[in-house]
Amino acid sequence: MTCIIVTCVRVRFWREVFKMNFIILACICSIFVTQTIAQGRTLILLDNQVIRETHSIFFKSLQERGYNLTFKVADDSTLLLSKYGESLYDNLIIFAPSVEEFGGSLNVETLTQFIDEGGNILIAGSSITGDVLRELASECGFEVDEEGALVIDHHNYDYSDEGQHTKLVINNENLIDSEVIIGQPRKNIAPLLYEGTGLLADADNPLVLPLITGYSSSYSYIPDQKIKEYPHAVGKNILLIAGLQARNNARVIFSGSLAFFSDELFTSPVKHALSNEEYKKSGNQDVAIALSQWVFKEHGQLRVKSVNHHKATETKPPVDYTIMDDAVYNIEVEILNGGKWEPFIANDIQLEFVRIDPFIRTTLKKTHNGNYEAKFKIPDVYGVYQFKVDYDRVGYTRLYSTTQVSVRPLQHTQYERFIFSAYPYYTGAFSMMIGVFLFSFVFLHFKDEDKKSKSD
Repeated sequence: MTCIIVTCVRVRFWREVFKMNFIILACICSIFVTQTIAQGRTLILLDNQVIRETHSIFFKSLQERGYNLTFKVADDSTLLLSKYGESLYDNLIIFAPSVEEFGGSLNVETLTQFIDEGGNILIAGSSITGDVLRELASECGFEVDEEGALVIDHHNYDYSDEGQHTKLVINNENLIDSEVIIGQPRKNIAPLLYEGTGLLADADNPLVLPLITGYSSSYSYIPDQKIKEYPHAVGKNILLIAGLQARNNARVIFSGSLAFFSDELFTSPVKHALSNEEYKKSGNQDVAIALSQWVFKEHGQLRVKSVNHHKATETKPPVDYTIMDDAVYNIEVEILNGGKWEPFIANDIQLEFVRIDPFIRTTLKKTHNGNYEAKFKIPDVYGVYQFKVDYDRVGYTRLYSTTQVSVRPLQHTQYERFIFSAYPYYTGAFSMMIGVFLFSFVFLHFKDEDKKSKSD
């Protein structure tokens, strides 16, 4: 009887232990899932809830990639981007061209602060873009054409255009030549359909990227009005979709067309009205999804995994270097691909050895996947230097790494004792010593001889 009771107690004990372990495991999994979802927290501001239906394919693609979407009307009085000093969202999508003023605490200042803190924004306008979006675009280096203006092209429009020639057919040559941004070689992308207003970029802003441009025959104007003055935006200076990568690697995309992301243009066939070139489906969906992947940092995000430097005869970083030492520098770089960090492969990463100005600039060589190496001789100038890698390429986040080191002069015991170029001076010194010795010997010898001869 006692054995039966003990056995029952043991069974209950292990059952309770199993329950506790299961609860702990469930809590850990829930925390992990919450953190995973939190990485894709995205607020979507709409003019109205109808846009949620007319752009469902685009929103569905975001959900399938693991984004946690929150839909709100742009003038909602409860809008907040941060609370108690912490950001509530990682990304922001504004599909509300006609909004004149955001609700809640949102305004241009809070949106620019959101960008300064590393947030990413995707904005779509139209011919009725409101003042608040125009001001935000201006803060990002874009200028939206006047209200009512559309991009017009009488040579490149779709056959379904109603006569104003504002539904443009955009060939892949007008896309930015960067697979990181558009997801694939641009020659493989079908023509795009575009119907919206034009943008101009600030020529003095090097951070602005012209993602999709107009043709040399394009211009932006109000279709129902006669042209009485030169259009504000003309030719290839017209940006249909523009991007910005800030110095803190935050990304912004501004599209002059909300319809570009719509289900209608995603699934619509394309037929050039003049050349009669026909495609069963436009490339809008592929490009729109690729742009969203880039702006939300799914593509083109780099990081430095490790940095190491040492003398050629050692394996660990020294306290300091001596002039003319042979130095070895290694850096390991990774890129985010499909949510995982993988080795980054490139052949144009450079290293600078800098003391105010670069003394040495050399291209890093690949040793194995993601690891790059440079070997060089320390300059014959002592001081405080930096190993500096500054990799800034279109579509990629800026990779910036500096490591400070000291370079000292030679110690007195490290100088060469006999220098080949000084042999003439050595010869002169020793010959002088020998000459003095011989002269002294002869002089003293003959002096003694004279004394002896006189004494005799």
